[in-house]
Amino acid sequence: MKIFGAVVLCCFSFCKHVDAQTSLPGDSVCARKADKKREFMRSVKVSGALIAVGAYMTIDDNHNVINRYKVREERQEHFGNFKTNVDDYLIYAPIAGVYTLNALGLKGKNNFGNRTALLIKSEVIMLALTGSIKRLAGEPRPDRPYERNSFPSGHTAQAFMAATFMHKEYGAEHPAISVLAYGTAATVGAMRILNDRHWISDVFAGAGIGILSTNLAYLTHQYKWGRRPSKTSLLVAPMYGSGAYGMSAVLHFN
Repeated sequence: MKIFGAVVLCCFSFCKHVDAQTSLPGDSVCARKADKKREFMRSVKVSGALIAVGAYMTIDDNHNVINRYKVREERQEHFGNFKTNVDDYLIYAPIAGVYTLNALGLKGKNNFGNRTALLIKSEVIMLALTGSIKRLAGEPRPDRPYERNSFPSGHTAQAFMAATFMHKEYGAEHPAISVLAYGTAATVGAMRILNDRHWISDVFAGAGIGILSTNLAYLTHQYKWGRRPSKTSLLVAPMYGSGAYGMSAVLHFN
């Protein structure tokens, strides 16, 4: 139990570190871009560390401080009968939370159009990364060795992608919401281990991929959705000159 507890605490510490990286409003477009890039680089360090730790634990089982086989042994000893499908639904809780809060009047960072576009982009990046790595790694699952798609954890990647999405929309103004979002994601990761569906290494890597995916989506987004349509005005006036009548028209684009 000491090993398992240390792992959960370590994972949550990473989440808390990401939560602390809120975006700083700049006074100009250049300042905002610089702030965005600095935040992205900080998130890359966190997500990269998580992915690297997960990969290292998968490759080398003998020289790790946290041995994935020992973690599973403790799971078998203390939580052998644990089984739940709550994690199948909890992975979407932060996304539902963002749209619910917005519907209740608590405005996030972006409008509906940009927010939805960012969510879709985050999902596409996360699914592409997770699916590709699963096929390349071919890691057997702890409970079903014949299923060679354990690394990384897709559920964990989805949960942390959603948590980072919520953090991006509300974290700057409401840090407690970020803590709740990442706490939910960490719970999903723990449940994947307790359900014996994933190794601890899969969960670490999945968390890193989820965080990275949303940050990539926000960094590359052009914010073209939901813009106000341009206003066009037409001014028409009568004219008289040299004994002739006519009309003048001025079309103005804004």
